[in-house]
Amino acid sequence: MNEDLRLARPYFVLLAIFVLGRLLQGILGVPYARGHQVFSIVILTVFSAIYYGAFSRRWRDYRLIHAMGFGTLLGLVSQLVIFALTLLSYALSLKTYFNNPVALNAGWTAESVAFSQAMLTRTGGLVGNSIFAGIAGAIGWTLGGLLPDR
Repeated sequence: MNEDLRLARPYFVLLAIFVLGRLLQGILGVPYARGHQVFSIVILTVFSAIYYGAFSRRWRDYRLIHAMGFGTLLGLVSQLVIFALTLLSYALSLKTYFNNPVALNAGWTAESVAFSQAMLTRTGGLVGNSIFAGIAGAIGWTLGGLLPDR
């Protein structure tokens, strides 16, 4: 596990940049429809799981299950960050992309989402997107067979 966390350090730096970008966009009032895709944490996680899966197969000799576990780790960390920032957004009454009704699957016309419903939605994302990141790691591992040897 320590080796995986060490290997994921570049991802954690990117995650911090994306989190800061999303927070600033929301706090500065950039409309969600205009800016949500710029710093998408889910897209960052999926692409990272694919790349890490590919490179770890070829150059670190990871097996499929390890690449899936690594992708799941990236997904879990990302979703825990999203969960925590949603909680903080509600606790501090901040208007951020983390508590935006569209981000919480309430639709474009909703004014707000109740805290309990938001946390339930984020819990679903915590489970579902972590599993999805593990699948992305498996896809990356499969693609890793196309990379050249060391």
